[in-house]
Amino acid sequence: MELNFKYQLGLVISVIIMLLPLMCTSQDSFTCSRATYYGSPECTANPRGACGYGEYGTLINDGSVAGVSWLWRNGSGCGACYQVRCKIPACCDDYGAYVVVTDFGVGDRTDFIMSPRAYSRLGKNEDSSAELFKYGVVDVEYKRVPCRYGSYNIVVKVHERSYNPHYFAIVTLYVGGTQDITAVQFWQEDCKEWRAMRRAFGTVFDIENPPRGDIKLRFQVSGSAGVYWVESKNVITGDWKAGAFYDTQIQLE
Repeated sequence: MELNFKYQLGLVISVIIMLLPLMCTSQDSFTCSRATYYGSPECTANPRGACGYGEYGTLINDGSVAGVSWLWRNGSGCGACYQVRCKIPACCDDYGAYVVVTDFGVGDRTDFIMSPRAYSRLGKNEDSSAELFKYGVVDVEYKRVPCRYGSYNIVVKVHERSYNPHYFAIVTLYVGGTQDITAVQFWQEDCKEWRAMRRAFGTVFDIENPPRGDIKLRFQVSGSAGVYWVESKNVITGDWKAGAFYDTQIQLE
Protein backbone atom coordinates (compact mmCIF):
# COMPACT_ATOMS: atom_id res chain seq x y z
CA MET A 1 0.00 0.00 0.00
CA GLU A 2 2.82 2.42 0.89
CA LEU A 3 4.65 1.77 -2.37
CA ASN A 4 1.44 2.23 -4.30
CA PHE A 5 0.80 5.56 -2.56
CA LYS A 6 4.33 6.80 -3.30
CA TYR A 7 3.94 5.76 -6.93
CA GLN A 8 0.65 7.62 -7.25
CA LEU A 9 2.08 10.70 -5.52
CA GLY A 10 5.06 10.67 -7.85
CA LEU A 11 2.75 10.38 -10.84
CA VAL A 12 0.68 13.37 -9.69
CA ILE A 13 3.81 15.50 -9.19
CA SER A 14 5.09 14.53 -12.65
CA VAL A 15 1.79 15.54 -14.25
CA ILE A 16 1.82 18.89 -12.43
CA ILE A 17 5.37 19.59 -13.64
CA MET A 18 4.36 18.73 -17.21
CA LEU A 19 1.29 20.98 -17.05
CA LEU A 20 3.00 23.93 -15.35
CA PRO A 21 3.98 25.69 -18.61
CA LEU A 22 0.40 25.33 -19.84
CA MET A 23 -0.95 26.70 -16.56
CA CYS A 24 1.24 29.77 -17.09
CA THR A 25 -0.10 30.39 -20.58
CA SER A 26 -3.68 31.60 -20.65
CA GLN A 27 -6.20 31.20 -23.43
CA ASP A 28 -5.30 34.55 -24.98
CA SER A 29 -1.61 33.58 -25.24
CA PHE A 30 -0.16 35.34 -22.21
CA THR A 31 3.00 33.79 -20.77
CA CYS A 32 3.93 34.00 -17.09
CA SER A 33 7.22 35.63 -16.11
CA ARG A 34 8.69 38.36 -13.91
CA ALA A 35 9.65 41.97 -14.55
CA THR A 36 11.80 44.59 -12.92
CA TYR A 37 13.11 48.05 -13.81
CA TYR A 38 16.52 49.67 -14.12
CA GLY A 39 17.81 52.81 -12.47
CA SER A 40 15.62 54.97 -10.26
CA PRO A 41 11.97 55.87 -10.89
CA GLU A 42 13.15 59.25 -12.27
CA CYS A 43 15.46 57.72 -14.92
CA THR A 44 14.73 57.80 -18.64
CA ALA A 45 15.34 55.03 -21.17
CA ASN A 46 18.90 53.92 -21.88
CA PRO A 47 20.34 55.47 -25.10
CA ARG A 48 23.17 52.90 -25.08
CA GLY A 49 20.85 49.91 -25.40
CA ALA A 50 22.31 46.80 -27.03
CA CYS A 51 19.95 47.03 -30.01
CA GLY A 52 21.96 49.99 -31.33
CA TYR A 53 19.06 52.45 -31.55
CA GLY A 54 20.87 55.31 -29.83
CA GLU A 55 18.65 58.29 -28.99
CA TYR A 56 15.76 56.70 -30.90
CA GLY A 57 15.69 54.09 -28.14
CA THR A 58 14.92 56.78 -25.56
CA LEU A 59 12.14 58.39 -27.60
CA ILE A 60 10.28 55.48 -29.17
CA ASN A 61 6.92 54.70 -27.56
CA ASP A 62 7.35 57.73 -25.31
CA GLY A 63 10.22 55.98 -23.52
CA SER A 64 8.20 52.88 -22.53
CA VAL A 65 10.88 50.37 -23.48
CA ALA A 66 12.51 47.26 -22.04
CA GLY A 67 15.56 45.04 -22.10
CA VAL A 68 14.93 41.32 -22.52
CA SER A 69 16.88 38.09 -22.11
CA TRP A 70 15.74 35.01 -24.05
CA LEU A 71 13.30 37.13 -26.08
CA TRP A 72 16.42 38.86 -27.43
CA ARG A 73 17.00 36.09 -30.03
CA ASN A 74 20.49 37.22 -31.01
CA GLY A 75 19.22 40.71 -31.75
CA SER A 76 16.30 39.79 -34.02
CA GLY A 77 14.01 40.48 -31.05
CA CYS A 78 14.97 44.17 -31.14
CA GLY A 79 11.99 46.37 -31.86
CA ALA A 80 9.40 43.74 -30.90
CA CYS A 81 6.38 45.02 -28.97
CA TYR A 82 4.78 43.36 -25.95
CA GLN A 83 1.83 43.85 -23.65
CA VAL A 84 3.02 43.26 -20.09
CA ARG A 85 0.71 43.24 -17.08
CA CYS A 86 1.47 42.48 -13.46
CA LYS A 87 -0.55 40.21 -11.19
CA ILE A 88 -1.17 42.10 -7.95
CA PRO A 89 -4.90 42.93 -8.12
CA ALA A 90 -4.72 45.83 -5.67
CA CYS A 91 -2.03 47.63 -7.68
CA CYS A 92 -1.98 46.41 -11.27
CA ASP A 93 -3.73 47.96 -14.24
CA ASP A 94 -5.90 45.52 -16.22
CA TYR A 95 -4.19 46.29 -19.53
CA GLY A 96 -0.69 46.88 -18.17
CA ALA A 97 2.09 48.40 -20.23
CA TYR A 98 2.87 48.40 -23.95
CA VAL A 99 6.64 48.20 -24.37
CA VAL A 100 9.19 48.10 -27.19
CA VAL A 101 12.38 46.03 -26.90
CA THR A 102 15.47 48.23 -27.19
CA ASP A 103 18.06 46.44 -25.06
CA PHE A 104 19.39 43.13 -23.74
CA GLY A 105 19.28 42.48 -20.00
CA VAL A 106 19.34 39.57 -17.56
CA GLY A 107 17.67 39.88 -14.17
CA ASP A 108 16.49 37.64 -11.35
CA ARG A 109 14.42 35.16 -13.43
CA THR A 110 12.94 38.13 -15.31
CA ASP A 111 12.03 38.36 -18.99
CA PHE A 112 11.69 42.14 -18.86
CA ILE A 113 13.93 44.83 -17.39
CA MET A 114 11.75 47.84 -18.05
CA SER A 115 12.44 51.53 -18.22
CA PRO A 116 10.98 53.32 -15.18
CA ARG A 117 8.33 54.91 -17.39
CA ALA A 118 7.22 51.52 -18.72
CA TYR A 119 7.30 49.93 -15.26
CA SER A 120 5.16 52.73 -13.81
CA ARG A 121 2.48 51.99 -16.40
CA LEU A 122 1.90 48.58 -14.85
CA GLY A 123 0.12 50.34 -11.98
CA LYS A 124 -3.52 51.46 -11.82
CA ASN A 125 -2.54 54.97 -10.77
CA GLU A 126 0.36 56.98 -9.39
CA ASP A 127 0.07 55.53 -5.88
CA SER A 128 -0.14 51.96 -7.21
CA SER A 129 2.92 52.55 -9.39
CA ALA A 130 4.83 53.80 -6.33
CA GLU A 131 3.96 50.56 -4.54
CA LEU A 132 5.20 48.49 -7.49
CA PHE A 133 8.52 50.31 -7.40
CA LYS A 134 8.86 49.24 -3.77
CA TYR A 135 8.43 45.59 -4.81
CA GLY A 136 11.33 45.92 -7.24
CA VAL A 137 10.45 42.65 -9.02
CA VAL A 138 6.87 41.59 -9.80
CA ASP A 139 5.17 38.59 -11.35
CA VAL A 140 3.79 39.42 -14.78
CA GLU A 141 2.23 37.86 -17.82
CA TYR A 142 3.00 39.03 -21.33
CA LYS A 143 2.25 38.49 -24.98
CA ARG A 144 3.63 39.84 -28.22
CA VAL A 145 1.44 42.45 -29.88
CA PRO A 146 1.70 44.37 -33.17
CA CYS A 147 3.96 47.42 -33.12
CA ARG A 148 1.95 50.53 -33.93
CA TYR A 149 3.71 53.25 -35.92
CA GLY A 150 0.75 54.73 -37.79
CA SER A 151 1.73 55.81 -41.29
CA TYR A 152 5.48 55.35 -40.74
CA ASN A 153 7.35 53.19 -43.25
CA ILE A 154 10.46 51.24 -42.29
CA VAL A 155 13.27 53.77 -42.05
CA VAL A 156 16.95 52.96 -42.48
CA LYS A 157 19.37 55.03 -40.43
CA VAL A 158 23.03 55.08 -41.39
CA HIS A 159 24.80 54.23 -38.15
CA GLU A 160 27.04 56.88 -36.58
CA ARG A 161 30.13 54.68 -36.94
CA SER A 162 29.75 54.53 -40.72
CA TYR A 163 32.48 56.16 -42.83
CA ASN A 164 31.96 56.70 -46.55
CA PRO A 165 33.31 54.91 -48.61
CA HIS A 166 35.04 52.40 -46.32
CA TYR A 167 32.44 51.21 -43.80
CA PHE A 168 28.65 51.14 -44.04
CA ALA A 169 26.33 50.18 -41.17
CA ILE A 170 22.57 50.60 -40.81
CA VAL A 171 19.84 50.42 -38.20
CA THR A 172 16.23 49.58 -39.15
CA LEU A 173 13.52 51.64 -37.46
CA TYR A 174 9.70 51.51 -37.36
CA VAL A 175 9.26 47.81 -38.14
CA GLY A 176 5.52 47.43 -37.70
CA GLY A 177 3.27 44.48 -36.90
CA THR A 178 4.75 41.36 -35.30
CA GLN A 179 7.48 40.79 -37.89
CA ASP A 180 11.23 40.58 -37.31
CA ILE A 181 14.02 41.68 -39.65
CA THR A 182 16.24 38.60 -39.59
CA ALA A 183 18.71 39.43 -42.39
CA VAL A 184 19.71 42.27 -44.73
CA GLN A 185 21.33 42.02 -48.17
CA PHE A 186 22.79 44.59 -50.58
CA TRP A 187 22.91 44.43 -54.36
CA GLN A 188 26.38 43.94 -55.86
CA GLU A 189 25.94 45.42 -59.31
CA ASP A 190 29.18 44.16 -60.89
CA CYS A 191 28.37 40.56 -59.87
CA LYS A 192 24.60 40.90 -60.42
CA GLU A 193 23.80 39.25 -57.09
CA TRP A 194 22.51 39.93 -53.60
CA ARG A 195 25.13 39.68 -50.85
CA ALA A 196 24.61 39.40 -47.12
CA MET A 197 25.35 42.13 -44.62
CA ARG A 198 26.70 41.04 -41.25
CA ARG A 199 24.62 41.45 -38.10
CA ALA A 200 27.18 43.42 -36.10
CA PHE A 201 25.04 43.58 -32.95
CA GLY A 202 21.41 44.09 -32.07
CA THR A 203 19.66 45.50 -35.11
CA VAL A 204 22.86 46.92 -36.64
CA PHE A 205 23.93 45.36 -39.97
CA ASP A 206 27.21 46.31 -41.65
CA ILE A 207 29.65 45.76 -44.53
CA GLU A 208 33.22 46.84 -45.08
CA ASN A 209 34.15 48.36 -48.44
CA PRO A 210 30.55 48.83 -49.57
CA PRO A 211 29.65 49.27 -53.25
CA ARG A 212 30.44 52.68 -54.69
CA GLY A 213 27.46 54.74 -55.73
CA ASP A 214 23.88 54.07 -54.70
CA ILE A 215 23.21 51.09 -52.42
CA LYS A 216 20.13 48.94 -52.92
CA LEU A 217 18.90 46.92 -49.91
CA ARG A 218 16.45 44.14 -49.23
CA PHE A 219 15.25 42.73 -45.92
CA GLN A 220 14.38 39.22 -44.80
CA VAL A 221 11.14 39.37 -42.82
CA SER A 222 10.04 36.63 -40.44
CA GLY A 223 6.56 36.48 -38.93
CA SER A 224 3.20 34.75 -38.95
CA ALA A 225 3.17 34.82 -42.76
CA GLY A 226 6.45 32.89 -42.92
CA VAL A 227 9.87 34.08 -44.09
CA TYR A 228 10.15 36.30 -47.16
CA TRP A 229 12.21 39.12 -48.68
CA VAL A 230 11.08 42.71 -49.28
CA GLU A 231 13.12 45.16 -51.33
CA SER A 232 13.45 48.83 -50.46
CA LYS A 233 11.77 51.05 -53.05
CA ASN A 234 14.39 53.73 -52.41
CA VAL A 235 18.17 53.42 -52.64
CA ILE A 236 20.77 54.72 -50.22
CA THR A 237 22.31 57.49 -52.30
CA GLY A 238 26.04 57.31 -53.03
CA ASP A 239 26.75 60.44 -51.01
CA TRP A 240 25.42 58.84 -47.81
CA LYS A 241 26.63 60.17 -44.47
CA ALA A 242 26.60 58.81 -40.92
CA GLY A 243 23.37 59.71 -39.16
CA ALA A 244 21.30 60.10 -42.35
CA PHE A 245 17.79 58.62 -42.60
CA TYR A 246 16.25 56.93 -45.65
CA ASP A 247 12.59 55.97 -46.14
CA THR A 248 12.34 52.47 -47.63
CA GLN A 249 8.69 52.93 -48.67
CA ILE A 250 8.05 49.55 -47.00
CA GLN A 251 5.32 49.29 -44.39
CA LEU A 252 4.71 46.13 -42.36
CA GLU A 253 1.45 45.55 -40.50
